[in-house]
This record gives sequence, structure tokens and C-alpha cells, in this order.
Amino acid sequence: MTLQQLHYVITISETGSMNKAAEQLYIAQPSLTSAVRELEKEIGVVIFNRSGKGVSLTNDGAEFITYARQVYQQYETLQDKYLGGKVKKKFGVSAQHYSFAVKAFVEMVKQFGTSGYEFAIRETRTAEVIEDVSTLRSEIGVLYLSDFNRNMMTRLFSTNGLEFHKLIECGVYAYLWKGHPLADQKSIPFSALEEYPCLTFEQGDKSSLYFAEEIFSTHDIKRVIKACDRSTMLNLMKGLHGYTFCSGIICGSLNGSDYTAVPLADDDSIMEIGYITKKNIILSEMGEVYINELEKYLDLKK
Repeated sequence: MTLQQLHYVITISETGSMNKAAEQLYIAQPSLTSAVRELEKEIGVVIFNRSGKGVSLTNDGAEFITYARQVYQQYETLQDKYLGGKVKKKFGVSAQHYSFAVKAFVEMVKQFGTSGYEFAIRETRTAEVIEDVSTLRSEIGVLYLSDFNRNMMTRLFSTNGLEFHKLIECGVYAYLWKGHPLADQKSIPFSALEEYPCLTFEQGDKSSLYFAEEIFSTHDIKRVIKACDRSTMLNLMKGLHGYTFCSGIICGSLNGSDYTAVPLADDDSIMEIGYITKKNIILSEMGEVYINELEKYLDLKK
């Protein structure tokens, strides 16, 4: 088993195609296929299902790729640190729908520039944040814990070899369009929101209440509209006087100045916002800068 073979199978898993992977790797497709078969024979595991539509990971292959990514990412980090940055640097973040997570990413990219780097920011569902970091598709995942979801999420982190790092604690706010009838209130009782639609981020097939991005997912809310992205949610706030729940940490330069966060008057729930990484991982230089930018931005909002 070689690092080159690991690089090959990781690229194939990301492209879903032997031909596309061969083009990206600048290798002849028959040579790539041969290298993968040699690896499969050596380890006694079939990594890919082959079909006319492309390739997909087997169950054993998905587990193998998880470990392969860990090994190869650490190899790239070592090369970058000790061989003068001869490898094209990659860095990815997966996050729940937080504008401050995107803001920190923007500031990090500004420091490094885009030449010679491959950056990725994924605003996505909670389960996919966990999966992305556990498979090292992303180096860092940004999400929150609460008294309601903490036990289940902590078990998931442990099962997937992840660590949670706390950044900040904050209360719960109603997030509204500034033209909303309640937007000028100093605080809003929960009962006052009942006549307006509550907007939530859809969590897909894994839509457990524990994965909800809104801390009030267990309340009996009769008017609910689900959205898949932040832009749609903002439009629904404006068009339908909808609202959602948030941490109160809003990046106006990204979300715009037409929206506001108002504290809830009758609730003492706490959101513990933080980030997850693989256990014992060496953060890349980009990862360290990204965390520093998160901490700087959140510190300003305390």
C-alpha cells in the first residue's frame, strides 16, 4: 500500500468516475484501474462497485476511504510544514447555517489568497457536518450543542472519533425581517410568535429533532415552513413575516442590513457554539487561521 494509491482511491471516491479521476490525476485510465485492483487485492477489500454509470464505494470501501483520508491529509500537512509547501494545499469547512462561519472563512481566504489553494465551504445539514469531518472531507465543522441535543451529539462525536471545541455560549433570539411587526420590540415572548410561520432548515432523511439547527425544535409550533438554504429563508422572512431562532450572532455584511435578532423574553436556553475536528489531528495552517478568525469575530460579539 502506497501513499500514491491512497491518493488515487480518494480522488476516485470524490469524482465518482475512473475516467474523471484519471484526467485529474494525469494518469492513463488503464493504469489507474490496475493500481486500484492491486490495492484491493493487497488489502483483501473491494473498495469500489463498478457499473456503466461510474463507480461507487462499497461499505468496506467507505470505511477504508475514511482512514485513507486521515493518513493522506496528515501526509499533506507534513509535506507543507517540512518540504516548503510543494503540495497544493486543500482546506474545507462544513457548518450549520451560520453567517459568522462564512465570514471567518472569507477572512481566512483573504490571508492566503486563492492561487495554489483549494478551498471549500459547505453550509449543510447537521448530520452532513458530522459526516464531512469524520471522513475528513472537511477539516473543521461548526455547530451547536444544547441541553436537549448534547447527550446524543456527544455520543455521535465519540462514535465518529470527533472532538467538540467550545467557542461561545449565547442565548436564543428570534431572527426577523426589520419590517416584521415585532422587529422593534426589545424582547419577544414566545407566545407573540404563534401567529407567524416558524422557518427551519430541512434536515433531510436524517431529520431527527436532535439534528435541528433551531433550538426550539421540541416546542409545539403549529406553523412551520422548511427551507434548504439561508437565502431562501431570508426571502421567506421578508415575504411571509416568517421568523427563525438563532444565536443572535449575525454578520450583516453577508446577510444584509434588512434583518434583526431580538432576544426572547421568557426563555433561558443556552446555545453552546463550537467546532468539531477529528481526535488528535494536526490542524493545517489554514485550519489554525480559520479558528483564530472565528474566535476574533465571536469575541467582538460578546
